[in-house]
Amino acid sequence: MRNPFPACAVAVLTAAALAACGSSSSGPGAERTPEAGPAAPSAPVAGSEAGSQGSTPAGPLASRGSEPPRIPSDRLTPATGTFTKKQKEYLTDRVPVGTDPAAVLQTGQETCDRLAYLVKVDPDLAAGAVVAGEVSGAEPAAAHLCTQHRELVERAAHGYADGTHRGKELRPGRYRDVSPTASCTWEVTGPGGKDLASGSSAGGKRSTVTLPEAAVAFTSTGCYAWLPEGDNG
Repeated sequence: MRNPFPACAVAVLTAAALAACGSSSSGPGAERTPEAGPAAPSAPVAGSEAGSQGSTPAGPLASRGSEPPRIPSDRLTPATGTFTKKQKEYLTDRVPVGTDPAAVLQTGQETCDRLAYLVKVDPDLAAGAVVAGEVSGAEPAAAHLCTQHRELVERAAHGYADGTHRGKELRPGRYRDVSPTASCTWEVTGPGGKDLASGSSAGGKRSTVTLPEAAVAFTSTGCYAWLPEGDNG
């Protein structure tokens, strides 16, 4: 599918998705529990999980530099009502002690809403946003809350964002860029820095690249993200 949007439009679309979704997280992709109480206002949320600041954790304190203890699954309950089975599966081992589980759940639901919005615009753009890290926490959210996006997220897991990828990061196969700029360039190098392939997307047109078995590094600039084609996804 030809993508009419330039790379810079992705950030705008993502921001628009957040504005459209709102804090109520009412998108079609995630299951809802109307009975669940609102997220505690003091529970901070960062990335795909709620932070651990706020109430003092019960029990032994985690050592500095280690992850905070998590609320056991049998104690994952909202202020009112109950969580669905899928919601509880999503929350298991993800809620720090002292954090409202509803705050963590809301983060996952917002991720589903962002995916749903971007998929309507362009499925490749949605996958590219996951590859580029602009939609955080997509894997656990798609695994439990909005399973209709699971295949898209799995495909994104085999893609490449702009930057240099080396060694075991590389998977031989054919890839195409998602939303290249007019300055999109890429290079595949082999042992000793040998140039195996290189190119650019003139005028922002989409292009493809094949990573051979001999590839040692793949560098992409201004191409936003690359998605696998064929059987290598």
